[in-house]
Amino acid sequence: MADRPAEPEDDFPRGAGNPARSALRHAGYTRLAQLTEVTAAQVLALHGVGPKAVGVLREALAAEGRSFAGE
Repeated sequence: MADRPAEPEDDFPRGAGNPARSALRHAGYTRLAQLTEVTAAQVLALHGVGPKAVGVLREALAAEGRSFAGE
């Protein structure tokens, strides 16, 4: 019997990078949709999240018709 693949820990794009994804999870975010409640500046302030990751997250949000808070 094959094991089922585990649920992903988050649904952030892989292009955001592992340090950024880890920082977001550590801050309590596990779903891209949750980032609509915070500003890009708040996400950028997390240790491990840089401008490239914020750009990747912004593009992923836009693809779903969403954005960071205040954008």
